[in-house]
Order: sequence, then C-alpha cells, then structure tokens
Amino acid sequence: MDFNQIKQIVKDKYQDIAKGGSSCHGDCKSKKISESIGYTKEELENVGSANMGLGCGNPVAISNILEGDVVIDLGSGGGIDCILAAKKVGPSGKVIGIDFTQEMIDIATNNVEKTNYTNIEFKRADIENLPLEDESVDKIISNCVINLASDKKAVFNEAKRVLKLGGKMYVSDIVLLEELSKEQKVDKELISGCVAGAMLKEDYINLIKESGFEVNVLSENKEISKEQYNGINLSSVALEVIKN
Repeated sequence: MDFNQIKQIVKDKYQDIAKGGSSCHGDCKSKKISESIGYTKEELENVGSANMGLGCGNPVAISNILEGDVVIDLGSGGGIDCILAAKKVGPSGKVIGIDFTQEMIDIATNNVEKTNYTNIEFKRADIENLPLEDESVDKIISNCVINLASDKKAVFNEAKRVLKLGGKMYVSDIVLLEELSKEQKVDKELISGCVAGAMLKEDYINLIKESGFEVNVLSENKEISKEQYNGINLSSVALEVIKN
C-alpha cells in the first residue's frame, strides 16, 4: 500500500468522523476518553463540543507554552488543543490549527466561535507540507496525529523548518511496543485508527533525532492499550522535542 492510498484512507475516515461517524477509538464517549488521557473536567467544560475524544494525551498540559507565543497544532481536529493553547498564549499570542480535511476545519471554526478567543485561526493543509514561513513558530503541539502521517520524516523536517531556534514541540502519540502482523499493517480500520501507521517506540524517537531534534520522553501510558486498543501491544508517549 503506497503513501497516497494510506493518506486517502485516513482522510476518508476523518471526514466520516466530522460528519458524525465514530471516532478512531470506537464508540466510547468523548468525555470519558479525554479524562482517561489527561484532560481535566474543567478543561473539558471550557472546550465544549471541541472535545471529540480523538486524542491519546494532553499536549498542552505538558507544554511550557508562554504568553505571546505563536503555536501551531498539527492535526487540530475539533479544536480542543487550540482552545486550551489560546488561553496560555493570551491576546498577544496566536494559535494556528492545521488539518487536512475541510470538514474538520469547519467544525473547529464553529467551536472556536462559541468561545471568546480571537487569537485562533485554522489552515487546511497537510502536516507534511506546512503553509508557514521558516522559523516563524515558538511551539508546536500534536495529539495522536503524527502516527497517521504516511511520511513522518517529512512531518518532523517541516516542524524543524518552521520552529524558531530553541523552539519546542510537545507531542502525544501512539507508538508500538512490538511489530504488527502483516495483516494488521494493511487493515483499513487500524490504518485510520492510529495503530497500523504507528512506529516502534525506539524507531519513532530515533526518527525525530535524525531530523536534528533533542528528544525528552516525559511520560508513557501503557494502560491505553487495553482501555482503547483491544490489548494491542502499544503505548502513548508524551514527548518534548527541542530545536537547538
């Protein structure tokens, strides 16, 4: 299966989710899922319908986003992390959500319009080819999205290009703890469900380092395997990625 086929499978699935289909984690309620991966009840109340239960962590909570920062969210979905980041950057900062389906952009825009934040915008684009200038971003966040990218090396190369020197990424993502079977690797539900495109943990971290970043593993959640992924041997890692 080539990159274009994988990309289309993912796009089709998330267009379906945006139109009211089930999330990549099945039929569990969004609030229950989000609380289990690190969002507080207060945060979920503040973001309202922007919570779609699509993450595997809370990248804003582990970040050091500062007032005045320019922040981009790779794979912004319904806008939950953009809204939480907007509170941190304040009126002098800016948050840009990147998503590759117009349906998700429309949902996120509608969700933000229900808030008081005017420092958030969304761009429809592929995270492998960001519509941003070199060294224009202070922080990047991403929540359970890079595993879906067909060319992860391109994602991290683009992140390095747009980050300022000393800029940081805060990533929550699914990584494998053992190889999948050949059948699992081509299973459409696992491709769009954050599993088949995931890399082995060590390989994922090494890929980021090969792009020229320093990587710190902040935490790892192995319980997510049985909670959301039917016991597949994987985990969710929270990473701090630094451009030096």
